[in-house]
Amino acid sequence: MEEKLKSLCTEIRCDVVRSIGHLGTGHVGGCLSVVELLAVLYFSEMHIDPANPKLPGRDRLICSKGHAGPAVYATLARRGYFDRSLLMTLNQGGTNLPSHCDMNRTPGIDMTTGSLGQGFSCAVGAALGSKLEDDGATIFTLIGDGESQEGQIWEAAMFAGAKHLDNLIGFTDSNKLQIDGPVEAVNSIAPLAQKWRAFGWHAIEVENGNDVMQVRAAVRLAKKNRGSGKPTMVILNTKKGCGVSFVEDLGPGNHNMPFSQADAKRALTQLLGREATDEDLEIGGESEWK
Repeated sequence: MEEKLKSLCTEIRCDVVRSIGHLGTGHVGGCLSVVELLAVLYFSEMHIDPANPKLPGRDRLICSKGHAGPAVYATLARRGYFDRSLLMTLNQGGTNLPSHCDMNRTPGIDMTTGSLGQGFSCAVGAALGSKLEDDGATIFTLIGDGESQEGQIWEAAMFAGAKHLDNLIGFTDSNKLQIDGPVEAVNSIAPLAQKWRAFGWHAIEVENGNDVMQVRAAVRLAKKNRGSGKPTMVILNTKKGCGVSFVEDLGPGNHNMPFSQADAKRALTQLLGREATDEDLEIGGESEWK
């Protein structure tokens, strides 16, 4: 399973850089930092059915940091929700794959997100609804560390703790950077784990959130907390732009950046471990991982 998941992460990263490279600009850094989590959830841990995206009682992922949409799309395509060739329509006129997640356009997207903080509140509401329905679903949600400066995050956190939503598992993409600079310098959120515990949550810290097996172990530990009366927040220490060194090196500059076909080819050369060709820039066909 470890090698399969690692290979899958590489393929998802390749499709992210292909789609953003075709568009010419995008949120490269924050997409690449969450790939391991997405691979683990959609290919190992979530109760879902790509052939029936509205399956009652299904697990859901609400990506509150909606600008990571291209990484979610690449994962959904690999999982079989839609043809991979659609990834090349990212954020273009008439697309079903807008820059930020849209539940009205994209199969497999369970909540429209983008205004930071709001998706997390929606996830809390979904977890409450699932509790009332007693449908057995687990609601997963992904937030950013810069997003965690939003007051709405902590209002929702307080409510989830008070309502004992132990069917809710959150993930913080703690890549230490936001559009204006280092999170610590803009508005520090430390000590993060202690804050979540103070709001009535379990908190799990993952030393390397870009190690797929560390992430998988943390997800499984979080799932065991169901029945405890507490939601769980998994803090993933990640690297913004992970897997592509020249993107990593840009720091805050990789948040929403120009990304040409030449950049995509350079990134693919690194990810594939060989000199990338023009043909490597193309996407097409169904995923073998369905």
